[in-house]
Order: sequence, then structure tokens, then C-alpha cells
Amino acid sequence: MLMSSKSLDQVLCSVTSYWNERALSYSEANQEELAGIKRTVWQNLLLSHAPDSKPLRVLDIGTGPGFFAVIMAQAGHIVTAVDATTGMLEQAKTNALHYNVDINFVECDVHNLPFDDDSFDLIITRNVTWNLKKPDAAYQEWYRVLKTDGRLINFDANWYLHLFDSVYKAGFDQDRKNTQQQGIPDHYINTDTVTMTQIAEVLPLSKVLRPQWDATVLLNTGFKQCLFDVNIGEKVWDHEEKINYGSTPMFMIVAEK
Repeated sequence: MLMSSKSLDQVLCSVTSYWNERALSYSEANQEELAGIKRTVWQNLLLSHAPDSKPLRVLDIGTGPGFFAVIMAQAGHIVTAVDATTGMLEQAKTNALHYNVDINFVECDVHNLPFDDDSFDLIITRNVTWNLKKPDAAYQEWYRVLKTDGRLINFDANWYLHLFDSVYKAGFDQDRKNTQQQGIPDHYINTDTVTMTQIAEVLPLSKVLRPQWDATVLLNTGFKQCLFDVNIGEKVWDHEEKINYGSTPMFMIVAEK
């Protein structure tokens, strides 16, 4: 059943409000990444799949507290970072100032970017597409602002498929048991799971198996080739994350225009 435009706008408003409230705690997690080995791991991974031209014009979509934006600016690239959430952008600006990097931060809806066609060599994004009210339209918009031979690198997971699939639900429940048995902090305990579940239930990508869905949409959008790694979390997650999200592996998509 298709949602009305009003319902879709309400979803976007709910998502933005949710992440505004989580901005500080999310930024604290990003600060730990920036201060540790993850900064180098993620930076090397992004650069290994980026176009060869230097410096790159990079667009970080749904930047949150600015982790990707900061590490790409540290690598010497020209970075623009966008987010629809004021609280996240405030945290991102603070983090950029702390690391003394110059980043162009823009508050906007990632479905409707305020940039010219063919503006960027590289688009990067993490844990964003599952939040979107019209992910297929967003992919078309991101394709528009990419230069020819530019690349999109997207990291995401089937975060809420367990709401609709019994196999994923069993895996999700087992992850919760595994955290208890191993004495590892459960990442779902200190988050507003009720609100996020209510939002996820009406988001279109909560119900579909990915990245299979993405492959079809990206190729139909016009991307000439796509690379998928369906277990990239093994390279970038620490032990605590692997236990928390064992049944929901992170995937990476690299698509070239």
C-alpha cells in the first residue's frame, strides 16, 4: 500500500526528530571512532574504492556527527557534508573544529540536493538509505550530482527486516541473548527502540531484502556498474558490534556512474 505524500512527510519529520534527540550520544560514538583505530580503517577502505583523481570533491550524505566528512578532509579532499538534522550538523561542526578540518556543511533534505549536476567525484554515506522515505528517488538525485565516472559508496544493513521476517527476528533475538551471555553492552537497550520501531514499520526499505533491492534500482537509475560486499562489517566492526549485529551484517555498495 502506497503512502500519501502527507504520510511520507510525517515520516521524514519523525526521522529528523528522532536523530535530533540522538545527536549527542551518536556524536560521542563517532568521537570514539575518530580517536581510535577505526579512523584509519574506514579512511583506507573509502580511499581504496574512490576514483583516482586528487583532490576529490566529496559529498558526505547524511553526515550525522561528521565522521566520514572529517576523515576524508584529513586525507586532503574537498568535502561537502549534508544532513537534514540540525542537531547532527551542530555536532559535526564541533568535531570538524576539534580536528581542524575545513568542511562545507549544508542542512538539506537528501532527496533534494542544492547542487548542480555533475558536481562531485565521490558520494559517501553510512546507515542513511534505510531512513529514507523515497530511497529510489534519492538514488536518482545522488546520481544527478555525481560526475561521469564518479562513484557512490554506501554502507547500510537490513536493520529492521526482523519486524517483517521470522528468520531475521530469530536472529535478532539471538543477538540480544548473545550480548547478555558474553557480558557485552546491548546497543538496543539505551536507544528509544519504541519510537524507532514505529518509524521503521512505515519506511519502505525496512521490508525489502538488501542489497538486492539496491542493485536493481541503481542499475535502472543509470549506474554502469555496481560492486557489493555483503559482509563488510567483518573489516570495520569491532567485537562488540559484531555480537550486537551478528544477524544483520553490514553491506557495502560501490556504484560507478
